[in-house]
Amino acid sequence: MSEDYDGPILDNHLHLDPEHGRGMDAVEDFARAGGTHLLVVNKPSWMLEDVADDESIFRAVFETTVETVDRANEVLPGRAWPVLGVHPALISKLTGRGYTPEEARDIMQAGLDVAAEFVADGPALALKSGRPHYDVGDPIWDASNNVMKHAFELGAETGSAVQLHTEGGEDFSDVAAWAEERGLPAKRVVKHYSGGRLDGPTKSVLSNEDELEVAVEENEPFLMETDFIDDPDRPGAVLGPKTVPRRVEWLLDSDRVDAVRTAHVETPASVYGIDLEATL
Repeated sequence: MSEDYDGPILDNHLHLDPEHGRGMDAVEDFARAGGTHLLVVNKPSWMLEDVADDESIFRAVFETTVETVDRANEVLPGRAWPVLGVHPALISKLTGRGYTPEEARDIMQAGLDVAAEFVADGPALALKSGRPHYDVGDPIWDASNNVMKHAFELGAETGSAVQLHTEGGEDFSDVAAWAEERGLPAKRVVKHYSGGRLDGPTKSVLSNEDELEVAVEENEPFLMETDFIDDPDRPGAVLGPKTVPRRVEWLLDSDRVDAVRTAHVETPASVYGIDLEATL
């Protein structure tokens, strides 16, 4: 790492599956490459347990993620935190089983209520919600937006950020306004899998060089992520666990230490209220 920076390196959004995927081997790869901190998002319920349609399945998935983070903390030079919530594609799984969009909405909001318990009680740092990234009819779209708005209400109640999985695009100012209306500051809404340019929420940039170039030029708060999914059928997807440390080194090699501090010190503190330097 550059002599100009020896601070934290955070992957803001990845998944770990110790049972079916690489699990702690991926964490070790991240750490050996120079990474220090992780935000570990629970995998969709149907990848670990079943299509979640009751509280017990959500709770089991969240507990698995918390246990995985505990193991990661034994490996990392810094630490990891869980980010817990309900994948927006669950609404399609539920309606495919015969639930109405309104029934699916209620189930997903109940799952977020469980996730909020984990945030309020301490082990989890933030919530995860969103809406489908694929075309759906108006009833499912409207129900999904109501799920997301519920997540904003819970974020405001628990004082936590909300990571979003949504469709692509650069203008989410309306979504940020929904959060503000419910008492959650727009900066605490994080659009995962973002490009380098975004209006509204805080951007969590998928760490390819082209989008990072844009994010640096925009000179706004941003985070870096891989969205590593830890699926043995898709090794290295979306990006591998070494990617964020390697991209940090690439930024430092081009004398962009200020951008690195933005992504790995200042923005995590502003969005999540965590001091990554103090936990190294």
